[in-house]
Amino acid sequence: MTAVLSGCGLGSGSDEVTLRLVAADYGDSKANSSRKYWDGLVEEYEKKHPNVTVDVTVYSWNDVDREVKEMVAAGDAPDMAQIGAYADYAADGLLYSADELLSISTQADFLPQLASAGEVDSTQYGIPFASSTRLLFYNKTLFAKAGLSAPTTWDELASDAAALKADGVKYPYALPLGSEEAQAETMQWLLSGGGGYTDSLGTYGIDSAENVATFTWLKDDLVGEGLTGPVAPGKLNRADAFAAFADGEVGMLNGHPTLMKAAAAKGVKFGMVPMPGVDGPSKYSMGVADWMTAFKKNGHAEQVGDFLDFVYSDKNVLDFSREYDLLPVTASASDVMSSAAEDKDLRPFLKELPQSELYPVGRTSWASVSSAVKERIGGAVSSGGNPAAVLGDLQATALRAESAE
Repeated sequence: MTAVLSGCGLGSGSDEVTLRLVAADYGDSKANSSRKYWDGLVEEYEKKHPNVTVDVTVYSWNDVDREVKEMVAAGDAPDMAQIGAYADYAADGLLYSADELLSISTQADFLPQLASAGEVDSTQYGIPFASSTRLLFYNKTLFAKAGLSAPTTWDELASDAAALKADGVKYPYALPLGSEEAQAETMQWLLSGGGGYTDSLGTYGIDSAENVATFTWLKDDLVGEGLTGPVAPGKLNRADAFAAFADGEVGMLNGHPTLMKAAAAKGVKFGMVPMPGVDGPSKYSMGVADWMTAFKKNGHAEQVGDFLDFVYSDKNVLDFSREYDLLPVTASASDVMSSAAEDKDLRPFLKELPQSELYPVGRTSWASVSSAVKERIGGAVSSGGNPAAVLGDLQATALRAESAE
C-alpha cells in the first residue's frame, strides 16, 4: 500500500522547505494503517512550522526497504526513511549521524542498547524508531489440562512438550526455522544457551561451542523426540506458527507483543514467561528495532533534526507504541508505559528490554548472514543434520561477508 500525505500549501518565504519521508506500515488493515499516525503527527507539526511541508509516503514492510534502495540508486533519496536496516547507507557515507540532527536531550533519551545498536564505528547513524522483545508464550488451557506449569529450563521445556504431545497437542513447541524469520528464533535460542551471533568482542562466533551445544540439544532432545509438530522446523514460518497458536494448536512458542492481540481475539488464554535457559530463565532476550535514517543528499539537516525532535517527543512515541503494540525506544516513554495501567500487558516485554541483545545490524555483512541463516539453519535440526557443520558453514559465510566490506 502506498499513501502520500501532503502538507499545507507554502507561502513565498525563502526558507520554505519540503521534507520527504518514506515510512513503513505497521498496521494490519486500512483502519490502522501507519498513514493514520503520520497524518495526525504531520498536521500538528506543520501548524507550528508553516514554512515546512512534510510529504510522507507509506509502504508495506514487504516493499519499503526495496523502494528506498531503488530511490537511492536512482539518485532520488528521501530526506528520511523509516526502514529495517541502515548499515549499507552509513558505510557509503549517505547518512547524517544522529548528533548532526538531534538535540542533546533527544539523543540522551534513547535506550542505551538501542542507541548502541545504531552505531557504525562508534557513530550513531541508525536512529531507533520502534522496538520489541520476545517471551515464551504458553497456552494456559493446554497446560492446565496436562497439569503443567510454565518451564524455566530447557529440560522442563522438553518435559512439558512431551506431556503436551501425549495429550495430542499438534505443536507441543512450535520451532519456526523457516525462511520467513528463522534468524529471530535462532538468535533467541543461541542467547538462551549462553551464545549468540557474535562473541564478547563483537566478532562473529556462530560456530562457538555454546551455539553448537544449543542446536545439538534442539536436534536431539526436541526435534528428534517429535516435540515440534508435524511440520519440519525448516519448513515452518513464524506467521504460520503464530496463527497455529491463535488457533489453540500450539503449546509453547517464542512470541512478540502482536501475538497477544491475535491470540486474545480467538479466545486463547495464554501466559508469558522469559525464555528458559540451560539452568534457569535466560539472562538475555532477543530485542529487535526498526530504524529512522536521514539522507544527506538534500541537505536539510536543520529542518530534519527539528522534525525528528518532534517525532521523538513522549506523546508521539507513546501514541505510536500503543497503537501498534510495540515498545518505546526512549527511556522517558518506557518509564510512562511501565507504570500506566493501560500498558500493563506490555510490562513483561518492557522488563526484558534492558537485558535484550539485538542483531548485529551495524555490520553491512549482517544482511547476507541473516539470509544465509534463513536458508540453512533448518538443516541443523533435521533428521541426519549436523549442527556443527551447519553452524561452521554459516560462520564461514559471515567471515567472507566481513572480508568483503
